[in-house]
Amino acid sequence: MSLRQLNRIGVISDTHGDVAAWERALRIWGPVDLIVHAGDVLYHGPRNPLVQAYRPPDLAELINASQVPVLIARGNCDADVDQLVLEWPLQSQMVLVQTPYVRLIATHGQGMDKVEMVELAKRYRADIFIFGHTHVPVLEKVEGVILLNPGSPALPKGQEGPTVAVIDEKTVYLKALKEGRILGQIKLS
Repeated sequence: MSLRQLNRIGVISDTHGDVAAWERALRIWGPVDLIVHAGDVLYHGPRNPLVQAYRPPDLAELINASQVPVLIARGNCDADVDQLVLEWPLQSQMVLVQTPYVRLIATHGQGMDKVEMVELAKRYRADIFIFGHTHVPVLEKVEGVILLNPGSPALPKGQEGPTVAVIDEKTVYLKALKEGRILGQIKLS
């Protein structure tokens, strides 16, 4: 895949071992050229309930079978042992992606506030700062930086229910996972 073919990016976070959430996200995104995961991939975490479709080994198999690259920022629930079953690497705590139309940073975001996120994005000249951790979807522009938390498709905490996001050449979309309804959108400059 060349950068010229990178037209659509699926964005997800906090799947926490939920196979059904991953499968629904793939359907809602449609064809994508890259998937960016903002962490907490397989393990549910000690403070989270088990989701109905909690099958970390099966989710690992689905992610491994992805025909498009999956870039994963390591979350606070991701462990070295997870890398034993994931063929796509658990990157460092931050992933930087450059496309012909946008530069983005993905990190799990725990312990960061909006000011720190915007400062980090500006430091790396990123247009979009992707984060997870809170399970609450966010799509807003602050000081010229788009802050995007795709929420959680597995353990949502926002009133919107399970959510994911997609980025194309012109727009960032936040989508409801159940019906694919657009919950918010911001045009890229």
